[in-house]
Amino acid sequence: MAWGYLVVAICCELAATLSLRKAVDDARWYAAVAPGYLIAFVFLSLTLAAGMPLGVAYGIWTAAGVALAAVFSRLLFREPLTPLMGAGIVLIACGVLLVELGADA
Repeated sequence: MAWGYLVVAICCELAATLSLRKAVDDARWYAAVAPGYLIAFVFLSLTLAAGMPLGVAYGIWTAAGVALAAVFSRLLFREPLTPLMGAGIVLIACGVLLVELGADA
């Protein structure tokens, strides 16, 4: 169940972040920002309550948020996503994987 909660937390955080970017051009999007982040934190709390260690949950949550925000910003807003940025995303993912593996050791 912890993984399901974490997926919802990631999706809500991503939606809130993309809404924040959209609000730069249209202030009505601010209405989605606070609820999105609030729901994300609620589901992150549920993830922790379901037994996932904080270091693992927070690492995955933030890494997924960074990676998905970069990809969706490229797709939706035509923001840059350079090879160097892609390499950084891969390194973040590798670091989170190491934290996950270390938690199981």
